[in-house]
Amino acid sequence: MDEKKCDWLPPVTFSTFILSLNATALIHLGEIPHPETNRKEVNLTLAKHTIDTLDMLKEKTRGNLSPDEERLLESILYELRLRFIKLTR
Repeated sequence: MDEKKCDWLPPVTFSTFILSLNATALIHLGEIPHPETNRKEVNLTLAKHTIDTLDMLKEKTRGNLSPDEERLLESILYELRLRFIKLTR
């Protein structure tokens, strides 16, 4: 991959990783358009998988996150779960 094409990427941190997974879940929930198709599509199976991945990360990193990272992860999980439940009712 050409390094010059990736200059816009933020540094990899736990928070940017969590935000990336959040964006993926929002795409699968049909909240934001898919970057390749520019269409909103709902895929509840992939949305749940991404939410479950975030939940697993929460469990595996318990006690090792900064307060800001912990709040970010909790907030994202709460919001994604609400959106998921809203779509499945």
